[in-house]
Amino acid sequence: MAVENKVQFGLKNVHIAVATDTGTALTYENYWAQRGAVEISLDPAGESNAFYADDTDYFDAISNQGYEGKLTVALLSDTFRQKVLGDTLDVNGLLVESNQNKQHNFAMAFEFDGDQTQTRHVLYNVSATRPSMSGKTKEDKTEPDTQELEFTAAPNPYTGNTKSKTTATTPKEIFNAWYDKVQEPGDPVTETPEV
Repeated sequence: MAVENKVQFGLKNVHIAVATDTGTALTYENYWAQRGAVEISLDPAGESNAFYADDTDYFDAISNQGYEGKLTVALLSDTFRQKVLGDTLDVNGLLVESNQNKQHNFAMAFEFDGDQTQTRHVLYNVSATRPSMSGKTKEDKTEPDTQELEFTAAPNPYTGNTKSKTTATTPKEIFNAWYDKVQEPGDPVTETPEV
């Protein structure tokens, strides 16, 4: 029997794959690595609506609208700026941001370390805002600046799937191929796992 992690720590291997909406499905390009990941946070989006009857909280309708998130990186790659934010590279080698740029949704994969093994995640339908930019003078110690990317990870409009992650029972071939392509869910397991 596979052993689950007791703790998780670290962040690495952030990969991005541009999504295309065909009208019946989301399809994905190949991944590329977004190096320099510092921190990621995901806050659940959605709400709980209580229905009261018989003088009690009779029923709770809970909606899952995905996540609101932030990704902090050392420096956002020019590849990300072009493929996701829609910046264009001109003949003079200038990367141009314009209000005419068309942004693209994407899948984002990443992993955390654990006491037993790494846990790999993928978000299926991510949209991002332009990152903030700042800089400051060097002092007696050189500390790199970072960039923070705010994003929304919504459910896939065709499947309802928001994210997947590997577990202790994920086959090695799926785990090892995690960054080869966006891993889509298979059929659900119907039996209850042993505790």
